[in-house]
Amino acid sequence: MSAPAGVKRPSLRERLGAGPLVFDGAMGTELYRRGQFIHQSFDGINLTNPDLVESVHRDYLDAGAEVIETNTFASNRRRLRKVGLEDRHDAIHAAAVAIARRAAGDRAYVVGAVGPSGERWDRLDTAGRAAAVDDVVAQADALLSAGVDGLVLETFPTLAECEAVLRAVRPRTQAVLFAQISFLRHAATEDGASPEEATEALRTAGADVVGVNCADGPSELFALAERMVGRGVPISVLPNAGYPKKVDGRMIYMATPEYFGVYARRFLKLGVAVVGGCCGTTPEHIRSMRAAAKMQGGAAERVEVVAIRPSVAERRAPVPFAERSQFAAKLASSEGFAVSVEVNPPTGLDAGRSVEAARMLQAAGVDVINIADGPRASVRMANWALALEVRRELGMESLVHFCMRDRNLLGLQSDLLAFHALGLHNLVVVTGDPPKMGDYPHATAVYDLDSIGCIGMVEGLNAGVDPAGRAMDGQTRFAVACGAEPASLDYDRELRRLEQKVAAGASFIMTQPVYDPSVLDRFLTDTAGFGVPVLLGLMPLASHRNAEFIHNEIPGMQIPSNIRQRMQRVDKGPLARAEGVRIAQEALLVARDRVRGAYIMPALGRYEAAIEILEAIGYERPDAYRAGWRS
Repeated sequence: MSAPAGVKRPSLRERLGAGPLVFDGAMGTELYRRGQFIHQSFDGINLTNPDLVESVHRDYLDAGAEVIETNTFASNRRRLRKVGLEDRHDAIHAAAVAIARRAAGDRAYVVGAVGPSGERWDRLDTAGRAAAVDDVVAQADALLSAGVDGLVLETFPTLAECEAVLRAVRPRTQAVLFAQISFLRHAATEDGASPEEATEALRTAGADVVGVNCADGPSELFALAERMVGRGVPISVLPNAGYPKKVDGRMIYMATPEYFGVYARRFLKLGVAVVGGCCGTTPEHIRSMRAAAKMQGGAAERVEVVAIRPSVAERRAPVPFAERSQFAAKLASSEGFAVSVEVNPPTGLDAGRSVEAARMLQAAGVDVINIADGPRASVRMANWALALEVRRELGMESLVHFCMRDRNLLGLQSDLLAFHALGLHNLVVVTGDPPKMGDYPHATAVYDLDSIGCIGMVEGLNAGVDPAGRAMDGQTRFAVACGAEPASLDYDRELRRLEQKVAAGASFIMTQPVYDPSVLDRFLTDTAGFGVPVLLGLMPLASHRNAEFIHNEIPGMQIPSNIRQRMQRVDKGPLARAEGVRIAQEALLVARDRVRGAYIMPALGRYEAAIEILEAIGYERPDAYRAGWRS
């Protein structure tokens, strides 16, 4: 996150307000993995092997960490006294900060790691507690004197101790203070505080960021974070990699980097401001979380799209929406129900099956096929190639996804001009799934723009102005869709972003699948004033396992318990698929009069399911396919 030459890097406090922030992961895990045994003080390694500590910091920086913690978690006076290093207290902290600063340079911020006293708080009397706090505050003073950007009080098992230390440290510094609690499995601290109580108490005591770390992996911390966000203070979440399990005689942390990436995305969509890792996490875990944060619009890497603001005179009136494509004309009309069905490109060279699926859907009355752009970060034939093949064979329009993941600013503009020249005028602009989700996890994600920035760029092209503010020779006529998640965990943020997408130039909205009528009703009510058509997302459930996976693992999608219970009763197989179609039909019938059309995503290439869903509103399966599409 180096600042450009001549540009001062923002302070940690300023950066905290600019988007998702990514901490590093476990220090002790890495030192142990690199040959250091637990009989020694890991904090003392700052003095005995500083190059090793620096190598850990550098690996986390290379993985994308924007904040690194000093190797000082257990170096307060009383903990050092137990290992005979009390007299090296100040030297250990000075060395730790120097090592971290040397590694970070201008790439990252350095915060001092401050752990609890190490004493059982409930066994200390008033004088004992005061002495314990003094020892921890002395550690904080040493770190502040050495020049950290902030302090992170972490893994405090009791609210009382964390609050006492925070109240003692806050008057001594203007640096950013992170205060993180470690909860027990019943969602309470050792002294019985709930997540809500802890958040309020630490905010009042002066924490700039309140958070939770350690515990039993991302899933447990997600449930805690849900109870902490929205309480007037940024929230940080730094899970460990689950409790280690013994496998073939070795202790292994079971939460994979990919799993962390999925949960990082969920945390950030929930509204969490800071993510990172605790015990058992590695640079690979942080690399995965960093990709999720980058996709969510974090970091100072955002590109300014318009270098020269065009004058009003240079902008031309866009082509009316109804004239941009046949599908746009139908959306703009008050007649008929617009339908798009997702048909993905092949993973190999033969697009024949995808074309035949489009042929069946066209015969049934579907308006366009919807073609994703590397869905789930998988490698497939380019979607524009399938779109051209479908138009050549069938004369049918497509709605092609346009993804930010794989294109820099130059590539985005070049491909948009090419799409328009090829007659592909219907776009769905999406940020895109991170590479960690696919078969090539080390592929570089670009994300020069997010979906809002790209929609704004397309709107400029439609007005005859390029991203540099220059008048173009001609103008495009793209019909641009944007995505929306009615069941987003951070619903207010989702609405704000959706409003920004429409303001940037999105012409219609396509929702994620919705299974809860109350969620859909809220969304349609709240977006009625946006003034653009909405296509309802529908994805027929394939099995009970499929329903549980969607509910628990896919951000922005929730399935009510009654729907999951219905799928549980039929489990899997033909009965389950039929039940999934019925559930989708029910959603369609409820919303039909409030949306302009439907966007159907058949699971596992079962395209006949799309027609079965549409039969609920009068569509018929073509005669040639009444015997059944061979999925």
